[in-house]
Amino acid sequence: MADPRRTVEVDGARLCVELHGDPADPAVLLIHGAGHCLLNWADGFVGRLVAGGRCVVRYDARDAGASTTFPVGAPPYGLPDLVEDAATLIDALGLGAAHVLGMSQGAAVGQLLALDHPERVATLALASATPGVPGREQPDLPPVADQLAAYFAQAAQGAGAGAGGGGGVDWSDREAVIDSIVDGERPFAALSRPFDEDGVRRLAARVVDHARDIAAQSTNPYLLDAGSPWRHRLGAITAPTLVLHGMEDPMFPVEHGRALAAEIPGARLLALPGTGHEVFPEHTWDTVVPALLAHSAARP
Repeated sequence: MADPRRTVEVDGARLCVELHGDPADPAVLLIHGAGHCLLNWADGFVGRLVAGGRCVVRYDARDAGASTTFPVGAPPYGLPDLVEDAATLIDALGLGAAHVLGMSQGAAVGQLLALDHPERVATLALASATPGVPGREQPDLPPVADQLAAYFAQAAQGAGAGAGGGGGVDWSDREAVIDSIVDGERPFAALSRPFDEDGVRRLAARVVDHARDIAAQSTNPYLLDAGSPWRHRLGAITAPTLVLHGMEDPMFPVEHGRALAAEIPGARLLALPGTGHEVFPEHTWDTVVPALLAHSAARP
């Protein structure tokens, strides 16, 4: 089998990219969230999309995984640069227009990609998302849940990793970093289902071993300038859009997903029971994968 991994040059960075499936099949571009890397899109999830006749592209954004990293606390780029990176990647791989799926910060990138580069987006899927600049354009929508707000307060004091925390982590201690990642994922999970600590820990170990600089990955993506507000522009998105949202999302309560779907013409909302601010737990795959396959069968 050919090695699925390759490197793509963008402006000021090198991105680690993986292609899975037949390149002749419709391409689905996966854009991960802040603090994550390409491995956070589960191998089994990717495999199901490939089995459905899709060529799946997953990649590490700047400061993630094996891509270019920058000094901790001083990323010399903003969210608009991540949008241009995605557009450059689509061109470099010769995809023409991709079926774009973004999660959380990746969904923000997806919104802007569809607005600024509509010719590169065949369809758009937005998971765990909010309309516009997170935290700046949603005074009409519910705030983060209490348990997550408490975690953020603790992380701000340097007691935990993720979501911009991590000041108290010894980044040279692999096991401590893995523990910190597990603790950081826990408050984002649905409360109605048992937290899959063993599964999250196995993934965290892979993420740490894959990372060029796990401290940069766990810090810099939360410091980015989001650029100009864009919620008022969402009505200009022309790509067929599917919004997927956990009904127990503590970061962006489900009302955020409803608002996003309402503001994009023709968008459809798929609410996911028993799901928090998570990258499609396995219990959602029987619902999510067929929905994505049907959605990505559409043409612009």
